[in-house]
Amino acid sequence: MIRVSELKLPIEGNQKTLEKKLAKALRVSVEDIKSYRIFKRSLDARKKDNIHYAYVVDVEVKNEKKILEKNKDKNISKTPDLDYKMLKGEVMPEKRPVVVGFGPAGMFAGLMLAEMGLKPIVLERGGDVESRKEAVETFWNTGKLDVENNVQFGEGGAGTFSDGKLTTRIKDPRCRKVLEEMVDAGAPEEILYDAKPHIGTDLLRGVVKNIREKIKALGGEVRFFAKVTGFEWKGDNIAAVFLADGGKIETDDVVLALGHSARDTFELLHAENFALEQKPFAMGVRIEHPQKMVDEAQYGEAAHKLPAADYRLTYTTEKGRGVYTFCMCPGGYVVAAASEEGRLAVNGMSEHARDGRNANSALLVQVYPEDFGSEHPLAGMYFQRELEEKSFVAGGSDFTAPVERVGSFLKTGSAETIEVEGTYRPAKKECSMDDIFPAFMTEALREALPAMGRKLKGFDRPDALLTAVESRSSSPIRIVRDGAGMSLNYKGVYPAGEGAGYAGGIVSAAVDGILVAEKIAERYGWTK
Repeated sequence: MIRVSELKLPIEGNQKTLEKKLAKALRVSVEDIKSYRIFKRSLDARKKDNIHYAYVVDVEVKNEKKILEKNKDKNISKTPDLDYKMLKGEVMPEKRPVVVGFGPAGMFAGLMLAEMGLKPIVLERGGDVESRKEAVETFWNTGKLDVENNVQFGEGGAGTFSDGKLTTRIKDPRCRKVLEEMVDAGAPEEILYDAKPHIGTDLLRGVVKNIREKIKALGGEVRFFAKVTGFEWKGDNIAAVFLADGGKIETDDVVLALGHSARDTFELLHAENFALEQKPFAMGVRIEHPQKMVDEAQYGEAAHKLPAADYRLTYTTEKGRGVYTFCMCPGGYVVAAASEEGRLAVNGMSEHARDGRNANSALLVQVYPEDFGSEHPLAGMYFQRELEEKSFVAGGSDFTAPVERVGSFLKTGSAETIEVEGTYRPAKKECSMDDIFPAFMTEALREALPAMGRKLKGFDRPDALLTAVESRSSSPIRIVRDGAGMSLNYKGVYPAGEGAGYAGGIVSAAVDGILVAEKIAERYGWTK
């Protein structure tokens, strides 16, 4: 096939428009095109008077060899081979590998191990998507938290109750494998080519369930409410894992795909003398605006013709501290995301249609190990807990979230009219963010908000709503691993994904899960 890049189409363009553009670029007739598939589609809205889609298309056409030989256009080339190459080998592990955690990293580690015929046992401390959805809805409606089955713990990990964003900055070829598996599991096909793909929490629940069923069909096993509480060692090699229900599973290979919120398990790892280290992360608030405001700011008069707009803003303070938006959810909701009693955390979520009235995004301040006040490897985690406890106390009870208008926070005055109604459940309470955050964070936010308002008109509007605390953007620790993908001081244990400090989002965590599955196969001499 031939790859054609930089095809520009108007936002009202259709299939016939694309075919004519393809034919013109290749200097052939439309009838000479046998088939084509979109590889990438992005919306270019840098100039409001010239908003258009840019396409990269792989096309099968008559006389391909001759066209490529005569081609002098840099935007026309042979389509590269992007098919994932599975490792193969003869030697099988004596015992089934165990995967701890069924978020993106654990899910794709389990899936790859199953596809290689290694029949993994996947252990997830939370519930399946069906029971999890029920527990989460109960929490959002009543404030009654299930500490083992919630937004953080359960099938699909924290990403199941999010926007299901699949954007990533990594350029790993395994990214394509992740997206293809998701499409096979029921995700919309456009995630394969949209520059900013997303699934939405409503569709993502079905996708993760189907991946679970595929693992089982391939001989794997997925156990829910199966919390790992200890390890058995043979020298410095893993020999078994112990479960909260008293069970024991013997194994020579364990993937630790814990997620960023398994704090009790992090404490277990520290007690077991795993090599852990502090790492920088970020904390802050969720900020809500009218989605219509964001659409008009990004698209101008074309806003009504286009999908809900997003944004990404960054700012560096005069003291050199970074402030940025993260996990922006067009047409979404701010959701209760706590996993511990007495500690309040929030996150953002969108459904596939992104048709909610509000836009929301995390607004985060970089936090560094020197801010933790301790050299303990879990000091960042304890810092998170401290701010979550302050948020819980500020809210008052039953996970009522503390909120503050931007006008109040910036001390610029109240809005004449309040257009932004907060979406957080179960309840909200007006509070001062100064009662929750340390001074270095509130100073950074107060400096960044007006600067971001100059980049995105209305971002610092007085009635925009801040909700605290967004504390789970990434893991505050790293489980150190060696070149073979194993824990630095225990053989056969493979830290993976966001919780282990090696990823930052659904796709990068899934890719890391595939990577450690490959490392396990390589341990037994498998090659591509």
